Amino acid sequence: MTEASAATPGRRNRLVILGASAGTVFEWYDFYLYGSLASFITVHYFSGVNETTGYIFALLAFAAGFAVRPLGALVFGRMGDLWGRKNTFLVTMLLMGLSTFVVGLLPGYDQIGVLAPIGLILMRLLQGLALGGEYGGAATYVAEHAPPGKRGLYTSWIQTTATLGLFLSLMVILGVRTGIGEEAFKAWGWRIPFLVSALLLGLSLWIRLKLNESPVFQKMVDEGSTSKAPLKEAFANRANLKLVVFALAGLTAGQAVVWYTGQFYALFFLEKTLKVDGVSSNTLVALALLLGTPFFVVFGWLSDKVGRKPIILAGCLAAALTYFPIFKALTGAANPALAAASAAAPVTVIADPVQCHFQFDPVGKARFASGCDIARAALAGAGVGYEMRDALTGDETRVMVGAAELTSYSTAPESLASAKSDFNAKLGAELAAAGYPARADPAQINRPLVTGLLWLLVLYVTMVYGPIAAALVEMFPARIRYTSMSLPYHLGNGWFGGFLPTTAFAMVAATGNPYFGLWYPVTVAAVTVVVGAIFVREMNGARIED
Repeated sequence: MTEASAATPGRRNRLVILGASAGTVFEWYDFYLYGSLASFITVHYFSGVNETTGYIFALLAFAAGFAVRPLGALVFGRMGDLWGRKNTFLVTMLLMGLSTFVVGLLPGYDQIGVLAPIGLILMRLLQGLALGGEYGGAATYVAEHAPPGKRGLYTSWIQTTATLGLFLSLMVILGVRTGIGEEAFKAWGWRIPFLVSALLLGLSLWIRLKLNESPVFQKMVDEGSTSKAPLKEAFANRANLKLVVFALAGLTAGQAVVWYTGQFYALFFLEKTLKVDGVSSNTLVALALLLGTPFFVVFGWLSDKVGRKPIILAGCLAAALTYFPIFKALTGAANPALAAASAAAPVTVIADPVQCHFQFDPVGKARFASGCDIARAALAGAGVGYEMRDALTGDETRVMVGAAELTSYSTAPESLASAKSDFNAKLGAELAAAGYPARADPAQINRPLVTGLLWLLVLYVTMVYGPIAAALVEMFPARIRYTSMSLPYHLGNGWFGGFLPTTAFAMVAATGNPYFGLWYPVTVAAVTVVVGAIFVREMNGARIED
């Protein structure tokens, strides 16, 4: 390849990068529709189990797509290093679009029974495989087009695509919800955003077909230096494997939990814990995303000046130090009545620990009939946090709402329904008397403050995510780059990040503390700061052609 021909792609960089970014936006839109509609999916596909189990199942199905992302990274990473970045793009796009469209047509549990959740999870697995091959290719493709000194800036446009895809999914959902009304949306309208993906698939394929192959990969093809066994070279080589481990523990694990806390867990927290209505929650999160998205590019540009590692680790550290105060401030701003009631009349469950079970019932057959189980199920259904205290062995469970006391008696399974109904009525009366709201009052939401707090969470996301693509591309050699960088990225984002909503919600359900789930991202982010500071080498400006 001549010097002139090697320089030619640089003159077309902006068009190429915009094309790659646009296609990736639509792929993220497909993937994140599920997370935005988890509550509706619970009702339609997991109605055969209790509410808490159903929501955990819905989040597990959400996480299933993340679980297989590392496998997709291996499969499509190998393809990308063998056959090229562009060809792999087209395969992942087609697989993602078709599986998303099928979700929009899939019958619910009431129509086909257990086949409904099985089919749903299968589609999520296909989506996860596709996404596992998408990001590494997009980041590699853009970085290999970027001129020296602008790699962070150019790849930061790819980093905006995940947020823009989420933003687009929220906008489509809001448009449909407001257009057809809440009742119709709950019944069938939630399927429309999935079906719209067929149009986006056609547009995305058209964009991808217009792209040229990466100049770095084309150069390797011309010289006959492409890898013949990318997986073996990437993971059987001890030095490269060490880089993969450091990239995971010292960069992507922390980046992932910050990303999913700021852009997904915050949405779940508003709806499930603070009981803000769906339209308001989606609107506030979408506004924060809109205000925060430009900072992906800002921090990508800044990483070209000061390095990738300092910005990524600073974002992880800031998140670890401030998540608890931010989420507590969100409670006061989004549902001040709930915050006031929790402070004035805290709820305490005093029970024999032997009577308290984790109410996860995969087959819908268990009967949680102890006094502790009845009380905790009622509080979970009311969305009220509580503290646990041990009672003497054999004592009946007592629930304190401020100074008021209720007793929850154990019952025989055949009397469970009436026992629950009786206790729920008494608990509801005491909670109402103490000022606990059934739902957040839209008129009382401090929207500027909520938006500001959500924006701060998104700002942390932009710090850790804006420079990450350039950091990963620069760590690995060109001939095995797609494979090598894809695995730590998707282990971090697929496992550490993708399982965050499920894990955090289960932690909250087990303890009754609405903030307890935050220990998961705080701990992972803190570990990444330590590992990254000690073991990750700054590679800003390194040659990526070799």
